Amino acid sequence: MKQHTVIDSPYGPLTLVATDGVLSGLYMTDQRHRPPEETFGDPDDTPFAAVTEELGAYFAGELKEFSVPLHLHGTPFQRSVWAELRRIPYGETRTYGQLADALGNPKASRAVGLANGRNPLGIIVPCHRVVGANGGLTGYGGGLPRKQRLLDFERGEGAAALF
Repeated sequence: MKQHTVIDSPYGPLTLVATDGVLSGLYMTDQRHRPPEETFGDPDDTPFAAVTEELGAYFAGELKEFSVPLHLHGTPFQRSVWAELRRIPYGETRTYGQLADALGNPKASRAVGLANGRNPLGIIVPCHRVVGANGGLTGYGGGLPRKQRLLDFERGEGAAALF
């Protein structure tokens, strides 16, 4: 059974989705690859107390790693990429190539990029910490300005507030 709620954040409204009471989605309003709202289930904020608290602490600069349980639905390769994303330390970045190397498949940079783009739990599974081979910003479902602000925020170079 799916449930959802919408919370305010410095990055605009975030839609949180739970599957069987476990967080399975975090979507920005204008996010690329955002599923249709009718797939989010009934409105109910009951399953979201812990993640709402952790997101508040993250945006306040007090939390660097999320501990809420996650329900990640994807292919085995996607789930392996998303697990690797969670290993990127707060305030640091990795390239798609570095992630492919870490997964033991150095030629899979593009596949890593595709899996990164399908991440259903942005911010919590920190796909914003992945950059191009030259260190430049590349795609982000929430838009490159948000990606830059998230990276700056994590490096202590700016406030969380964007909009």
